Amino acid sequence: MSMMFNQRVYLNNAATSFPKAPGVAEAVAGYITDIGSNIHRGQYKEALAAEETVLETRELLCALFHAPKPENVVFHKNITESLNLLILGIFKPGDHVLISSMEHNAIIRPLNHFTRNNPGFSYSVLPCTADGSLSLDGKLPLQEAVDQFMLKFLRPNTKAVMITHASNVCGTIFPLKEIGAFCQRHHLLFIVDSAQTAGHLEIDMQETGIHALGFTGHKGLLGPQGIGGIVLADQIIPLFQPVIVGGSGSHSENPYQPNDMPDKYEAGTPNLPGIYGLHASLNYIRTTGLQTIRDKEMKLTSKLIDNLQNAKGLKLIGSPDLDQRTAVLSFDFIGKDNALISYKLEKDYGLINRCGLHCSPLAHQTLGTFPRGAVRLSLSCFNTLEEIDYASKAILSVCRSS
Repeated sequence: MSMMFNQRVYLNNAATSFPKAPGVAEAVAGYITDIGSNIHRGQYKEALAAEETVLETRELLCALFHAPKPENVVFHKNITESLNLLILGIFKPGDHVLISSMEHNAIIRPLNHFTRNNPGFSYSVLPCTADGSLSLDGKLPLQEAVDQFMLKFLRPNTKAVMITHASNVCGTIFPLKEIGAFCQRHHLLFIVDSAQTAGHLEIDMQETGIHALGFTGHKGLLGPQGIGGIVLADQIIPLFQPVIVGGSGSHSENPYQPNDMPDKYEAGTPNLPGIYGLHASLNYIRTTGLQTIRDKEMKLTSKLIDNLQNAKGLKLIGSPDLDQRTAVLSFDFIGKDNALISYKLEKDYGLINRCGLHCSPLAHQTLGTFPRGAVRLSLSCFNTLEEIDYASKAILSVCRSS
């Protein structure tokens, strides 16, 4: 290998972000070394300091997602857990749900598990095109096209739409505002998976009519692993039964789970080191600005696409339109073994990527890359133009030599 290829470049941010935001490691360590106390289990200085940080973190998430009440922010260990609890706590036999063909297994598997164990429950898949977008009539205004399209799949017993905000495979963004408007008109619950967009794109729960927004802290929110959750609108709370119950530090005289928020859905000790880290990363996002982050990521994405647009035997999966995508790019090396290409990129060039089906087999079927998968490069605002040029040269070198 040439000496020009001797770097390590991390391009697997859709799996987990690295590096984390400045201050995250220090915040986690500071909690462990200086605070160490649980919340709602004591009235001493350290416990109250921890409670204040947890409340501030809820408030930061409310501000980020334009949600009205910090008590409606519920912490779990990740978005997969949150989506599972929503499915188990809201749906019943006889209900029907709409999802897209671009969903992650964090939605597909829990729905299949629920279907198998609850006869009469069903879901329908909204078909998407080969670029990962909904199969809409492009001749119509967007709202009219969404309404006309989704109406085809609506049933009398349809209860909710569960949908990703953007694909973890190809980065295609879904029109939340228009889907939310459809849900409002047809009295449907609107549940959104923001794993690939929180911290990357503006999300306004009130404007889009989202009833439950799942989030994870370790991707675009630039925090540590092990912390995520859901933000709930008031309307969904009476319909959402707690699945995990236990100690909450409140109403200890009551042998049943309290209905107070967020205690209704937060049984046991939360991941306080994770919340401290998330608190630091959210403050970084707040001071940096979402638009600044988005502009940087799209500048890097545009550079990578431009550098590789004339590469022979290389196909970009998804939309080339920067306005309709995130900084998640997957490539199909035509006629080659994508897994072998992925291995060579890391082993010989230090380019950290992910190959395979990315926990989204239905999406790969939609995109035409099943079962071989694709090589995914997912960028971060902490990547540099120099790293993108290096990655481009590495990919072009592999294309020539493989």
